[in-house]
Amino acid sequence: MGSNDLSNKERHPMSILSGVKLTWLGHATMHLQTAAGTSVLIDPWIEGNPSYPVDKKSFDKVDVMLLTHGHTDHTGSSLPVAAQYDPTVLCMVELGDILVNQGLKSDKLIAMNLGGTVKVADLEISMVEARHSSSYVVDGLPVYAGPPTGLIVRPEGGPTIYFAGDTSLFSDMKLIGDLFAPDIAVLPIGGFYTMGPEHAAIAADWIGVKAVVPIHYGTFPALKGRPDKLRAAFTEKNIEVLELKIGQPSS
Repeated sequence: MGSNDLSNKERHPMSILSGVKLTWLGHATMHLQTAAGTSVLIDPWIEGNPSYPVDKKSFDKVDVMLLTHGHTDHTGSSLPVAAQYDPTVLCMVELGDILVNQGLKSDKLIAMNLGGTVKVADLEISMVEARHSSSYVVDGLPVYAGPPTGLIVRPEGGPTIYFAGDTSLFSDMKLIGDLFAPDIAVLPIGGFYTMGPEHAAIAADWIGVKAVVPIHYGTFPALKGRPDKLRAAFTEKNIEVLELKIGQPSS
């Protein structure tokens, strides 16, 4: 067996996800369903997202909504989703203040900060650093929305998943690996606004994950990174690329 090969069991997404279902909904929007049935929507951008699947615009329920930062391509549908499904919303404190001023129910908000960990339903969620920017458009102008973040999500009985948000490569990803030991990293690979495939491969190695779900690519011409480039960058590394098809659950 070559050094870049894994056993069939290790390479099968079901064995890595342990009953958790992940669905990529285009660009950076993700849906996670835990083994207990908790429905989690991450960075919802539905209307205006050119890669969002038209048959997935409604959900049976959304119990929890997670926001990594304030940019429109990550929060564009956060208020309509919150109004329709009444989820618990977790985000950076400054972004939370803005959303409450825009109509979000304050009693449904968990506005936290870097280093914090909370329990929501059958999830433990920790907020970690990202290297990017973050603003939210109010009355046509960008307003500071606190620093960008990544999120460590630990479903009961499932894998630890690192949702990196929009980020460049940074050396403290090694610390994220040391502190949280994620099994799976959901990483942007498009380049231009975030890291591309080559830097995402370094990130995955530093974090020490078993698998990477690539996102934030292909939406616009500037986002040129592709999963095959990520695979090619994993020479001599036993890291699986879970290339999800838009709108199709992982299991």
